[in-house]
Amino acid sequence: MLGSVLLIAFLSYASSCGVPTYPPNVASRVVGGEDVKAHSWPWQVSLQYLKDDTYRHTCGGTLISSQHVLTAAHCISNSRTYRVLLGKNNLEVEEEDGSVAVAVDTIFVHEKWNSLLVNNDIALIKLAEPVELSDTIQVACLPPEDSLLPQDYPCYVTGWGLLWTDGPLSDVLQQALLPIVDHDTCSRFDWWSIMVSEKMVCAGGDGVLSACNGDSGGPLNCEAEDGAWEVRGIVSFGSSLGCNTAKKPTVFTRVSAYIDWINEKILL
Repeated sequence: MLGSVLLIAFLSYASSCGVPTYPPNVASRVVGGEDVKAHSWPWQVSLQYLKDDTYRHTCGGTLISSQHVLTAAHCISNSRTYRVLLGKNNLEVEEEDGSVAVAVDTIFVHEKWNSLLVNNDIALIKLAEPVELSDTIQVACLPPEDSLLPQDYPCYVTGWGLLWTDGPLSDVLQQALLPIVDHDTCSRFDWWSIMVSEKMVCAGGDGVLSACNGDSGGPLNCEAEDGAWEVRGIVSFGSSLGCNTAKKPTVFTRVSAYIDWINEKILL
């Protein structure tokens, strides 16, 4: 019991999580997004797989401890070899100041991950070694267990995904403002209907800004009342009609629904 209490405290205390050295430009306005201020989302990682002796970006992820990264279950394939890039801004700059590449030790995919229904789309990566936290590499806070955010709460999706539907991947990390869409709205018949469960959270849906292919696994960043940034969602899926389709907001795995699962796996 004491170990669990200490673990929750370790992951959550605001003085060590969710406060970037270089605060993001969030007063300004991924698809339809913008280049971020370098290292303003220092928990964002690039999950990369090895192909033909070259590592390639496949998904985003979120550093939540010095040795653990949250990502989406659908990003993981047992046949692939992965590494994690941390402290990155431009993926085309090989030797970027403040960045580091780390091998993967273990990947925990949720036991009830269902690729057909896209349920429990969450995985936890244990890095081969702890990373040293710095101005460019920091951890995000986890949200309070089972907590929900209200309609239109401002959050930001970040990633190196497609700049537009069927467009190129971005070299530079992007951010886009995606307000929360509550479950009652997102589950309406002309929105996502029964595709969204209560363990998911929707954001966006204005037909202009959204996540896209390559952003999967990355964070939905939402600022708490104390000013620290929490990872409220993990990019899960969007519309087959196009990344920025009206009434089809980006759907995220709701992190607050999986706090117990995360804590359990971190202890392994």
